[in-house]
Amino acid sequence: MKHAELETEHSDFMAALDQDWECGAICPGNGGHEEDVCESLSFLQIDTGWDSPKDLPVGCEMWVSRNVLRKQRHWERTVTAKKNKRKQERERRKAKHGEDKGSSEQHSKRVLKAITRERLLEAKECGPWLCIDLSMTGHMTRKEVSRLAAQIRRLYGSNKKAEKPFWICLTGFVPGSLVYDECFRMNDGFSNYLMDTTQESYLDLFPLETIVFLTPDSENVLEDVDSSKVYILGGLVDESIQKKLTLRKAQEHSLQTARLPIREYMVKNVNEKNYHSEILAINQVFDALSTYYETKSWPEALKAGVSLGKGYILPDADK
Repeated sequence: MKHAELETEHSDFMAALDQDWECGAICPGNGGHEEDVCESLSFLQIDTGWDSPKDLPVGCEMWVSRNVLRKQRHWERTVTAKKNKRKQERERRKAKHGEDKGSSEQHSKRVLKAITRERLLEAKECGPWLCIDLSMTGHMTRKEVSRLAAQIRRLYGSNKKAEKPFWICLTGFVPGSLVYDECFRMNDGFSNYLMDTTQESYLDLFPLETIVFLTPDSENVLEDVDSSKVYILGGLVDESIQKKLTLRKAQEHSLQTARLPIREYMVKNVNEKNYHSEILAINQVFDALSTYYETKSWPEALKAGVSLGKGYILPDADK
């Protein structure tokens, strides 16, 4: 009997509790606050075992501790801060994308490789050509040949990056020779370089009237880069400075010669050793040629090719 009475009282109490909840009587002062409490506890991943506001105990505001509410407010601030940060990051990326889109189109590595290949092959068909004569390596030490191989690598790398590349050709490139072995030893992927290599001499490959031999000892100044010409660079790293070696070789075959207009556009720079030289590495000569071919500006070209260590500067470089 007592057990039945207890069940009846419990049912009456729960019915009254439901009615009070609907009227906002359990947690007064803020209509609907009990739902916020349930939602907050769920948001904080605190398992209360309550599926709805009806399951909350009497005196819910007193029951929810200050620590829980403090954690809730801290979490809400953290979430808000993260949302703001993500929004700012999206705006920053959007702005950067707009700048990139206005300056240059972004491409994948595969697309860039295809574009580079197309440019190089176009240069092979339309010019200009740059030929490196490797027949003079007999005048060089092993150390000098190794340096030459490194210069060929840098030259090829610069040409790949150029908007208007040259077509590169190595002549006198004899298998088994020291320069042949050093090029493959020092340059990864050398066999995949997109250029011509041959044992033959440039004299047997090109009409003599199309050849321009570039040498610092020439009396003729190179005024322009002609796409119908083949420019010859002597593959020579000469630490002992054998003067006029390339000039004599060109004169033996009555070839047209030219030099970079260093004296015409640059001035000697005062330095402690009073050192001034117009003899450049082959990759430096190429940097000057390539820059001029793109910009049509000799000051820009010489700035790119002639290092400060050569003792020459542009007239306005120190202003």
